[in-house]
Amino acid sequence: MTSRDTIVAIATPPGAGGLGVIRISGPAARSVAEAVLLLRPGHAWKPWRLTHARLPDDDGAVVDEVLVAFFAAPRSYTAEDVVEISCHGSPVVLRHCVARALRAGARAAEPGEFTLRAYLNGRIDLPQAEAVRDLIHATTLYQARVAAQQMEGSVSRAVQPVKNRLLELISLLEAGIDFAEDDVPVAPAEEIDARLAAVLEGLDRLLSSYAWGKYVHEGITLAIVGRPNVGKSSLFNALLGSDRAIVTDIPGTTRDTISESFSLEGIPVRLIDTAGIRESEDTVERLGIERTRRAMADADLTLVVLDLSEPLAEADREILDRTARQGSRVVVGNKSDLPRRLEPVVEEIAVSAQTGAGIAGLRKLLVERIAPEGIAAPQAGLITSARHEALLREAHEAAAKARQANSAGLPHELLLLDCYAALQPLDALTGATTADDILNRIFSTFCIGK
Repeated sequence: MTSRDTIVAIATPPGAGGLGVIRISGPAARSVAEAVLLLRPGHAWKPWRLTHARLPDDDGAVVDEVLVAFFAAPRSYTAEDVVEISCHGSPVVLRHCVARALRAGARAAEPGEFTLRAYLNGRIDLPQAEAVRDLIHATTLYQARVAAQQMEGSVSRAVQPVKNRLLELISLLEAGIDFAEDDVPVAPAEEIDARLAAVLEGLDRLLSSYAWGKYVHEGITLAIVGRPNVGKSSLFNALLGSDRAIVTDIPGTTRDTISESFSLEGIPVRLIDTAGIRESEDTVERLGIERTRRAMADADLTLVVLDLSEPLAEADREILDRTARQGSRVVVGNKSDLPRRLEPVVEEIAVSAQTGAGIAGLRKLLVERIAPEGIAAPQAGLITSARHEALLREAHEAAAKARQANSAGLPHELLLLDCYAALQPLDALTGATTADDILNRIFSTFCIGK
């Protein structure tokens, strides 16, 4: 890829629709558009204005009437000249428009190349570019709000104070080394320790936000487990608000895992209904039970379903013991609309998947387990990317080594090595020193046309 090329792509989703947009970006954007379209005589390109034009076929016959928008560099999405052609959303018409642009000298855009150009041209930084992708793929409004904040530069603004403190320390140490022979006083070990402590405190604050940011970005997996006929599928349907799983009175109806996604206070949740756990000679059911056990191990949170209308069975005890060892769980007592025969054995929340009683309380409890401090408005500088978290952790480890070196009284030249090692991942996070292979990996996940 080269930024000297003029690129073209369909910027709207595949398929027929009321509207389709062709995006052209590069130094020849206007001349390419002039070759593609029939513009009115004497047309003059005026930035940020809509112009009516016609799209002809190869014989000159009009196949569509379009609107054309021109965005002049550098005040455009890519910071280059950009022309956007709004056609009717026929796939045939859109492909024809792109084909004419290619014949006029444009090149087909690679995935994410428009946003990559915005980054390379200095219009946005790397976290903002990644936020564009996250906003496109957001499945809840909460995710969209977080991505919108990051598009405005919230991550870089949160990282910058930490980076500035580190740069100040590096400058101080460099000056002390350069002017040591001129009796310029070098900062005492206590001052260096305090500066490094401030850097580590800032990194800790950013890293701690990832525990919640990971859920915002990736969602959580919630597995419903229990022995047969306790109402797992009914609870699955009640949480989803639709009849997704088959429900019968026959034990072992669910023989495979069924998954569906829904939003829980803005957090995407992948809900998994599993086969009932019991001893079985049926080959298919045994395979389903094995998948249930894998789902239990992989889930972020497990819902253990007990039948309140029956005494605790041995299979219930085994499931409770297994989930207690594996990690986070919520115990749900189902069939609260029937007379209770289950003796209290663990703290459970009573619900009735049949009548809907207690389902709202269960949702509230799940939110509390996912976010103990509550789901608040998206905080500035929330870290949601695994790449960002890994780089911040790398910076933290290097800064911690520098602090240890300072405590051990090692020469400042060695402290500087650790300080620069801490600075490098912060530069990589914001894109100041990012290798081409990292850029290619990031932007290859974008859709073509963005």
